[in-house]
Amino acid sequence: MTIDIIDLTDPDYADLDPVQLSMVRTAQTKKNNIVAKADAAVKELFYLLLGKDNVRSHVRTREETRIREQEEADIDAVREDLLQQLAYQSLGSEGNELGPYRYPENPNYNLTYSQRFLVVRDYYMHVTTNPEARLEAFGMDSLARTYLGEFYQTLYEQLASYVR
Repeated sequence: MTIDIIDLTDPDYADLDPVQLSMVRTAQTKKNNIVAKADAAVKELFYLLLGKDNVRSHVRTREETRIREQEEADIDAVREDLLQQLAYQSLGSEGNELGPYRYPENPNYNLTYSQRFLVVRDYYMHVTTNPEARLEAFGMDSLARTYLGEFYQTLYEQLASYVR
């Protein structure tokens, strides 16, 4: 598989771990699917207009441009999502004198509140598969109230939605 969703020779991406490389491959597969669908749509348009003797029309040009613009927008969305995933994944590899950052043992207070939300959410989503137990454990977590700030209620409501 040729990787062209991001430049892997860039020093920021040269030393990706296996999990991050898997994320890159998944994003590359999504990009390849987007390109294939756009190519198929352009080809279908060509044959449709060919059957109506309109291959050289402005309709074809405009429609192909629209398809390619949508393709680029979709690829950009996949790329941005990948870059966020890679940035989020690398946050957990750091640490301080207490060891690597992990919630709740050694929470990272350098994260933004939205990043903290993701860390705590992932922690509780992996603690148990029982939604009621997850919500109860989160409700008793006094560290989460201060660590998440205004995002505490948002995460509580999200976890509560799995119970319903």
